[in-house]
Amino acid sequence: MASLEDIAVSAFINILSAIGFLLAFAVLRVQPINSRVYYPKLYINGSRGSPRGSMNGVLRFVNFNIWSYVVSFLSWMPEALKMSQTEVIQHAGLDSAIYLRIYILGLKVFVPLTIAALLVIIPVNVSSETLHDLKKDVLFSDIDKLSISNVKPGSERFWVHLSMAYIFTLWTSYMLYTEYDNVAFMRLHFLASQHRRVEQFTVVVRNVPQISGHSIAESVDHFFRKNHPDHYLSHQAVYNANKFAKLVRQKGRLQNWLDYYQLKFERNPDKRPTRKIGFLGLYGHRVDSIDYYRRRINALDRRIASEHQKIFKDPKAILPVAFVTFGSRWGAAVCAQTQQSKNPTLWLTEWAPEPRDVYWKNLAIPFVSLSIRRLIITIAVFSLVFFYMIPITFVQSLANLEGLEKVAPFLRPVIELTLIKSFLQGFLPGLALKIFLYILPTILMIMSKVEGYLSLSALERRAASKYYYFMLVNVFLGSIIAGTAFEQLYYFLHQSPTQIPRTIGVSIPMKATFFMTYIMVDGWAGVAGEILRLKPLVIYHLKNMFLVKTDRDRDKAMDPGSIGLPENLPTLQLYFLLGLVYAVVTPILLPFVLVFFIFAFLVYRHQIINVYNQEYESAGAFWPHVHSRIIASLLISQLLLLGLLSTKKAAHSTPLLIILPVLTVWFHKYCKSRFEPAFRKYPLEEAMEKDTMEKASEPNLNLKAYLADAYLHPIFQMFEDVEMGEARVDKSQTDLNSPQITEPISAPSPHHAYDFASSPRYQYDHDSSPHYQYEHDDDDDDDLSPHYVYHHDI
Repeated sequence: MASLEDIAVSAFINILSAIGFLLAFAVLRVQPINSRVYYPKLYINGSRGSPRGSMNGVLRFVNFNIWSYVVSFLSWMPEALKMSQTEVIQHAGLDSAIYLRIYILGLKVFVPLTIAALLVIIPVNVSSETLHDLKKDVLFSDIDKLSISNVKPGSERFWVHLSMAYIFTLWTSYMLYTEYDNVAFMRLHFLASQHRRVEQFTVVVRNVPQISGHSIAESVDHFFRKNHPDHYLSHQAVYNANKFAKLVRQKGRLQNWLDYYQLKFERNPDKRPTRKIGFLGLYGHRVDSIDYYRRRINALDRRIASEHQKIFKDPKAILPVAFVTFGSRWGAAVCAQTQQSKNPTLWLTEWAPEPRDVYWKNLAIPFVSLSIRRLIITIAVFSLVFFYMIPITFVQSLANLEGLEKVAPFLRPVIELTLIKSFLQGFLPGLALKIFLYILPTILMIMSKVEGYLSLSALERRAASKYYYFMLVNVFLGSIIAGTAFEQLYYFLHQSPTQIPRTIGVSIPMKATFFMTYIMVDGWAGVAGEILRLKPLVIYHLKNMFLVKTDRDRDKAMDPGSIGLPENLPTLQLYFLLGLVYAVVTPILLPFVLVFFIFAFLVYRHQIINVYNQEYESAGAFWPHVHSRIIASLLISQLLLLGLLSTKKAAHSTPLLIILPVLTVWFHKYCKSRFEPAFRKYPLEEAMEKDTMEKASEPNLNLKAYLADAYLHPIFQMFEDVEMGEARVDKSQTDLNSPQITEPISAPSPHHAYDFASSPRYQYDHDSSPHYQYEHDDDDDDDLSPHYVYHHDI
C-alpha cells in the first residue's frame, strides 16, 4: 500500500504536471495561430475576430510580446470569475450555469466537513494505538494511523464518529435542499422568461398504427383532428431517404473541392488548376478541375431532384412517427402529458426536443423494438461492468505490492527499489485506472444511442447514468474489494475464517491512499490537461495543414467541444461519494477532494466562457440525477460506516446509525415530491397564462408560418438549391392576417426532406428568432445508418 513517501511522490509528479500544463497553456493561448483553439466560443458568437487579419509576416503566427506570457499564466483565473451567473446564462445557457453550481455545491459541502474532520476526528484517531498493536497481523502505513482503523475495538471514541456522521449528514442534506430549491427556481424563471420557442408548441408522436386504406400522414391528421379539435394545428410525417441523404452529402464534398479550386484560380489567374480523373487523382488524363467539378455537381443535382420526387411516391418510405404542432402551449402540454389511446403502446406522445437537440436516427424505432433494445443493452452493461473488473484488479495489484511480495517473493528485488516502489504505488495505479477508463464513455454513449432515446440531452443523461453505476461498482467498490484482497492476501490465506470480517473492517479505510493517488491524477493533473486542450490543438493544426481548403473548412476544423456531461457528471458524483464515505473513516482524503472542486470550478468556468459551444438547452434537466446520486453517496457512506463499526465491537453506538439511512431516504422522497415536478412536467396554468399574454400582445400572430420550418433538417440549410420549391414553406406567401390558428386547416401539404444521418451541431439564438443556424458534419459515402425526410402537413 502507498506510504506517506509514496503519496508525496505522487503529489509532486501531479502538481508538477499541472503546473507544466498551465505553463504550456499560458504560452499557447496567446499565439495568434491558436486563437480558434482556445477561444472558439467567442468566434462562434461573433465577439472575437481573427487576430491574424491585421498582422503581417511572422506576427500572424507567433506572439513576441514577452509581458503577455507573464500575464497569461494566471490571468485566466480572475477572468473566469468576472462574469456573473446571469451573464453566464445569457452567454452559454442555463445548462452550463447549473453544471457550474455542482462545483459550488461541492465547496459548500466539503469546506465545513474538511475543517470539522481535521479538527475533531483526526486527533481522536491519532491518539489511539490500535494499528501499532496489530502490526504483526495487518499491513498499514503512517497515513492509516489517521483513519478510524487506528481506534481500538469497543472504544467509547466511536461516539465521536457517530456524532460527526449525523452532523455531516444534516449539513449535506441542508445544502442539497437549498441547492435543489435554487436550481428549480432558476429553471422555472428561465422557462417563464423565454421568448416563444417552437418546442413549446410541438409534440412528437411515435408508434403510429397502420390503418388499412390510409397513409400514416392521413392517420395522424385524422386522429389529432378528432381528439384535439380545438388546438391541433399541423403535423410533419417522417419518410425514409437513405439514398437522397447520401447524394446530398456527396454534393457537399464536391462543392468543397470546387470552392477550393476556384479560390486557387483567383489567387493565380494565369494558370487554371487541373487534376487527373482517376482514383484519388493519381492516374488518368488531366482535365480542368473547375469544369470537372461543375459537371459532376450538375449531374448530381439532377439525380438529387429525381430522388427527391421518388421518395414521396414510395408508400413504404413513410415511418410511424410524426411531429405534431398545436395552436397553443396549453394544447401541446395536454397532449404531451396524457395517454392518447386505449392501447398504451400506440400513439405515444412526449414533448418534442428543441430542433438542435433531436437525435434523428432514433425517431422511427417502434415500441416493441425499444423494449428489446433496452433489455439487450442492460445485459451488455452488466457484462461490461464485470469485464472491467479484470483491469481494475490489475490496477489494485500495482497499488498493493507488499501483499504480492509475500505471495511472490521473487519480485522483491525489483519492487524494493525506492524510486520504482514509490512510482508504482504512488502514481502508476491512478494513471493506469485513468487510461482504462478513457474509452468507456464513448462505449456507453453508443449503447445509449442503441436504446432509442430521441434527444441528445436524454442520450447524455442515460450514458452518464451508466457511467455512474460503472464508477460505483468498479472504481469504488471494485477497488476496495480487490485492493483489500491483495493487501491482506497473505493473512486471508493463513488466518481463521472467523477473523476475515475483522481484517476487512480494519483494511477498508486503508484504501483511501489509492483514491488519493487517483484524485491527484484525474482531479489535479487531468483537470489542468483539460484547459490545455492538447488533442483539439493537434487535430486543428493537422486539419489546417492537410484538409482545410476554404474558410468553411477552417470553421469546421474549429471544434469547440462541449461540457461532456456523460463523462463529467459521473466523475463529479464519484468525488462526492469519496468525500462523503471517507469524511468519517479517513478524513485526510478530504483536502484532496477540496482542491479538486476549487481547481475544476475555475477551469470549467473558463472553458464554458471561452471554449465550449452549447449543443442544446435542457434547462438543467440533469439536476434531479445529480441530487439522487449524492443522496445515494450519503446512503453508501452510512451503510459502510455501519458495517465498519459492527466489526469494531461498538455495540452501544452502532445501532443508532440505523436511523440515518431511514432519515436520508425520507429526505430524498420529500425533495423528489417537492422539486422534481418542475423538471418533469409543464404546468397547464403557466401554459395558459403565456398563451393569454401572447394573444393579447400579438393578436395577428401567424403561428403556422412560425412553426412551418421549425424542424427542417440542417442539410437543407446548407444546400438551398436542393429545396426545389418544396422543401421549405415560402412564408412570404403566407397570409399574415390568417384566421384563428385553432381552426381546421386543409391546405395542400408541401414536403420537407431531411437527412437523419448524423448528429449535427447547431448555432442557435433561442431568444430572438424562430429560425435556426446549423453546422453539419458530412459522413462517409458508405454510411449505412438510416436517413429520413419529413412531410409537413399544414
